[in-house]
Amino acid sequence: MANLKYLSPEWVEEARKRLDEQLTPEKLKSMTSSMTNIYENTPDGKDKYLLVVIEDGVITKFEVGEGDPPKAEFKIIADYNIFAQISRGELGAVRALTGRKISLRGNMAKALRLAPLVDKLNKVLATIPADY
Repeated sequence: MANLKYLSPEWVEEARKRLDEQLTPEKLKSMTSSMTNIYENTPDGKDKYLLVVIEDGVITKFEVGEGDPPKAEFKIIADYNIFAQISRGELGAVRALTGRKISLRGNMAKALRLAPLVDKLNKVLATIPADY
């Protein structure tokens, strides 16, 4: 498989396919939550977001967009390069949060409880050959 451009429609399609195959409701502990990652300083200069909605351990939405992000339980804001490190599996969600590399809006205690599940999601994304 050739490398896909990170956050491109092709990357989103491949990510969705892999997430659906690899993350069962049991692996996600039947979690229900939503998060919007806000990407700052993207290579093309556009404001981008990644929305992930999980209901009872099933990913029901996984989409990338531009402009104003949809509302979600958590809003995570960081530089594009930080999100790229997280998506490549080089930086864990908890370490990024506690190291103040990302800014979180939402219930911090719940976010820390859900972080290991988010890391599972990021480990799947790290398997996608991508150009960042």
